[in-house]
Formats: sequence, C-alpha cells, structure tokens
Amino acid sequence: MRRPNVLITGTPGVGKTTLGKELASRAGLSYVNVGDLAKEGELYEGFDEEYDCPILDEDRVIDELEDRMSEGGVIVDYHGCDFFPERWFHIVFVLRTENSCLYDRLESRGYTGKKLQDNIQCEIFQTLYEEAVLSYKKEIVHQLPSNTPEDLERNLDQIMQWIEQWIKDNN
Repeated sequence: MRRPNVLITGTPGVGKTTLGKELASRAGLSYVNVGDLAKEGELYEGFDEEYDCPILDEDRVIDELEDRMSEGGVIVDYHGCDFFPERWFHIVFVLRTENSCLYDRLESRGYTGKKLQDNIQCEIFQTLYEEAVLSYKKEIVHQLPSNTPEDLERNLDQIMQWIEQWIKDNN
C-alpha cells in the first residue's frame, strides 16, 4: 500500500515535534526528527559559534533518508525545508505561532539574545512559509496555526483526513 510523505516545518518552538509524533502514532506512519537523526548519525559539517549549535550536513541527511522516503509513509520534522528534494513530499505543513507565545516557548528552552531574536523575526517575516512556497508546488504548502492545545487537535484531525483521502486516492 502506498502511503504519503508529509513535511512539518516552521520556526523552532512552533510545535512540529509534538504534532509530528502524535500524527505518526495516529496514522501509523514513521516519524523522523531531522535534528535527532543528525545528532545520532553525527551528520554535521561544523559548529556555528554565533548560534551555539552544530551545522547540518544537508547532503548526508538526504543520503541517510533517501531509501526511507522512496518507500513512503514518512513524516519529516525540521525547521528548514529548501534542501529536501521536491519529489519527497506529497504535502507540506508550515506551523505558525503568535510571537508572544513563541517567545515564551523559546525562552523556556534557554534561547537568548541573537538566537531568540532571530527566531522571532523569522516567524514575523514568514521566512519558513516563503521558503516552503519557493521549494514546493504552492498547492501542497499549507499554513496551520499552532498556539493552543485546540489548534493541535484541529491540525491533527485535518491532517489525518488528508492522509486518509490520499491513501484512498493512490491505492
């Protein structure tokens, strides 16, 4: 049975991991958090002193995921999306969070200074939505609000309906 690949993207702190894990559980799809994958496989090409974080080796991430993605049924969670092959995804969801809510979430994770400000600006300027629209067909890119537990439930219901319909249409 063919199953869709889903990309969940957005600024750090918008709720990608919470949504992705729960969605994978409900839909019976596999879940990949690219940050965790990179950590486990040490898929880095250096360290960014300014942001105090490792620099992802995008080519190695793609090599690592290629076989799984071609099989289908994978939910990918990452804050960037422009380096993934367009052919991988059947739908892309960009989570959006109100700035005050996002600020609190990032601050509670220990984000400070430039890293905190840049991530808030990224959300204000819809940077990741723009990146998604430029990287994939516009009709497969959808923005979803991610501020409250009610938003999470609504998003899960909406995406589950989409997955079920995709499976019906493609099998």
